[in-house]
Amino acid sequence: MPNHLTHWKERIKEGHLEEAIEGLTCYINTHDVSNNDEPFYLLGNAYRKQGNWQLALNNYLEAIERNPESPALNAHKMVMDILNFYNKDMYNQ
Repeated sequence: MPNHLTHWKERIKEGHLEEAIEGLTCYINTHDVSNNDEPFYLLGNAYRKQGNWQLALNNYLEAIERNPESPALNAHKMVMDILNFYNKDMYNQ
C-alpha cells in the first residue's frame, strides 16, 4: 500500500474513496503526523465526497488544530455552510 499523500489525493480525485480512506487511516496510524495537517485534510475530503459530514468535519478540525492556516479551514467553512443551508431548508417543509 503506497504511503505517499500524493497517491491518496489522486485516488480521492478519481473517486476511489474507500481505498483512500483506508490508506490515509493507515498512513496516520503508522507515521508521525504531529505537525502534518495534510493527511487529515485529505481524509476529510474523502469523507466529504462520501457525504459523511461528521467525519469530514472531525478530520478538518484535526487538520486545523495541527495547522491553523490549513486548507481545511476553508473546507470546514464550506461544509458548515452546506449543512446550515440544508438545516434552514428543513424548517420550510
